[in-house]
Amino acid sequence: MHDVLHKSLTDLTQLIASREISAVELMKVTLKRIEETQDTLRAFCQVGDPDILLAEAANADDRLARGKGRLLEGIPLGVKELEDALGFRSTNGSIPFRNDFAEQDSVQVDRLKTAGAIVVGKTNAPEFGHTAITKNLLFGASHNPWDLDWTPGGSSGGSSAAIAGGVLPLATGSDGGGSIRIPASFTGCFGLKVSYGRIPNGPERHWIMGDTAVHGPLTRTVEDAALHLDIAAGVHPADPNSLPRPAHSYRDILRDLPPKLRIGYSPDLGYAVVQSDVARVAAEAAQAFAELGHDVESIIDGPPEPGLDWGFSGAFELLGRLEPLLADHEQDFGRNFIQGVKTGAGMTPKAWSEMRLRREELNRWCGDIFERFDLLLTPTVPYDPPPARGPLWRETEGRKQPAANVGSFTMPFNLSWHPAATVRAGLSDLGLPVGLQIVGPRHRDDLVLQASYAFEQARPWAHHWPDI
Repeated sequence: MHDVLHKSLTDLTQLIASREISAVELMKVTLKRIEETQDTLRAFCQVGDPDILLAEAANADDRLARGKGRLLEGIPLGVKELEDALGFRSTNGSIPFRNDFAEQDSVQVDRLKTAGAIVVGKTNAPEFGHTAITKNLLFGASHNPWDLDWTPGGSSGGSSAAIAGGVLPLATGSDGGGSIRIPASFTGCFGLKVSYGRIPNGPERHWIMGDTAVHGPLTRTVEDAALHLDIAAGVHPADPNSLPRPAHSYRDILRDLPPKLRIGYSPDLGYAVVQSDVARVAAEAAQAFAELGHDVESIIDGPPEPGLDWGFSGAFELLGRLEPLLADHEQDFGRNFIQGVKTGAGMTPKAWSEMRLRREELNRWCGDIFERFDLLLTPTVPYDPPPARGPLWRETEGRKQPAANVGSFTMPFNLSWHPAATVRAGLSDLGLPVGLQIVGPRHRDDLVLQASYAFEQARPWAHHWPDI
């Protein structure tokens, strides 16, 4: 029965709808798999009461028997620890928040539950999502199912470990600087950073001022992500930036990639320091689009390097939330985390203005790119996964990494609001997954999904997962 957990979400929904497997059977094997892998992967940091979860699965089977089954009826769902799910703690992986409980579901979780998914628990994440290595003082470090010595990435690392490790078929993610795409790349999954506003944020206790983070899918296949997006997308009053639901279904148009696209490939965005085998694998994967009949052209120019601005603005906003706790609880936060947050106190009007100028420069660069090209391709991450407990690599093959480091390729498109996905391009010399990033014009999530699907059909990956 464990083999069923390596099936795609789309396949599982069909198996349940046809009654070839019951929701109760799927829940039992999921709970057993969570228990079996917890000491190795540590993908989960909270798990629900098994009796309650099995009762919910039995209710799902009853709805199916009455012909009332919904699209995700009985599908086990993991929710990233940084996202609210009613009945579970919202710790943000942080000791001072260890006893906080969610007051309601996030919009994304509510919509997945309304479609029939059952929340089985929370997936591990770094403290407040501050790094691309999933570890925290509350729940420890998560591990990469391809090799347990390495991280599954972050901040959606618990979700990526669960999906790639055959623990469950559906988990939520969020991406403020690469936090879906980086772990998806490190674990060989598909990850989509949607257009800003495509899936509503919130509800939040604080109004969202920083405008880089989105919720979105991290899945085994492109079609799984399209299914997720069909359910979760659409305007909501909690998020003033949320976009109306498209007139089309993303799943229905996956196969409609236009012919003869103009596609640009940038090996480094002008500043990234890329591991040589990662560069080779990503460049070779980009040629798959030439083989499909599209025009692929190399790009040598790049935008301003975004790492310092991205980190400084995030620290400034988070410090505003955490500063009241520092007098009594500073020692309870992760040392590196809180040191980074405190740098936000250095924000000045001049620094803020200079950051705005550089962001506009990035915006103009992106505008020029998408005047010249229909899609932009890059590596997703410049190197192999770092160790499970860190640190991030400071050098690559003797070359010093820039400030953006692990997010060199991902951060720009959070700042610019462009949709961007990662597909599994191949394996590095260590046998670890390498990602190819596919970036599209603003609001063209459909085109990014279509290109990702075409690549997946040309270079299939969902049949090959690690054996824990």
